[in-house]
Amino acid sequence: MSWRRFLVFSFAIGLTGATYGQANILNADSPEEIGMKSEAKKLVEMNDKPLEYGYVGDRDVLWSKNVWEIIDLDERVNFPYYYPIDTNNIGNNRRSLYDVLVSSIKNGKIKNIYADSYFNEKRTLNDIRATLSKIDTTDLGIEQYNAGEEVDQQFIDRRDLGSADIAEYHIRGMWYFDKMQGELRYRLLGIAPVAPDVNFIDSGQTDLVELFWVFYPDAREVLHEAKAFNGANTAMSLSFDHLLNSRRFDGLIYKEDNVQGDREVDEYISENAFMQLLESQRIEEQIRNFEQDMWNY
Repeated sequence: MSWRRFLVFSFAIGLTGATYGQANILNADSPEEIGMKSEAKKLVEMNDKPLEYGYVGDRDVLWSKNVWEIIDLDERVNFPYYYPIDTNNIGNNRRSLYDVLVSSIKNGKIKNIYADSYFNEKRTLNDIRATLSKIDTTDLGIEQYNAGEEVDQQFIDRRDLGSADIAEYHIRGMWYFDKMQGELRYRLLGIAPVAPDVNFIDSGQTDLVELFWVFYPDAREVLHEAKAFNGANTAMSLSFDHLLNSRRFDGLIYKEDNVQGDREVDEYISENAFMQLLESQRIEEQIRNFEQDMWNY
């Protein structure tokens, strides 16, 4: 990394980091003043935007490979994407990645959601409501309905998926070699929360489903505004956009683009988790070796 790029990156992190800590907590004379922002801080936040992607011409891409990865939320390094799962006793400045995505879809900040990672089929909020929640009527409620009476709300069970139900995230990204820069780079293209089917979640079924896909560039503004918890330094929280773009997570490749219709690893290595892990590592190593091989004479 050149000194110029290092200084630009450091300045961007410093600028955004200045806005992350809970505002005015050290200068507040009462709890009500905590969170109040100065005019200077408001001005900084007004001009604070995600770092724009540089333009990459098609002719500059010497080589590329699409990969799909699993971000397992049981792994400690991925906890910033999972927590907090209970927001009753915590400030509204801290939310899980799932809460950020769903609330942004509901309030229209993320306008486009998709059925799969190829972004061919759009979905609306109404389309995915049945995926995010389940409404059922108890036997007593059914008796009221059959009797022609209005069903009492206490006989209607509603189950909504929450942050605690999210087991993992699936992401799609592209590794590419930029011949103008002479280096291997990564661009995140899509992300999807994954959870058990809401219709069977309380029955012990563990089969996971992708709830929806978001085209990542559409969500960058939202994810830049949302801050993740930084256990190493709570005064310097990091945005979800920064965490994802800098690949601060542990991901496992479960699919790559291939001639067999982008088949997944478990389709050609079945019922052998260890060999599937080795295959994922082989794909990852193949990508890393491409850049090293470019400089072999």
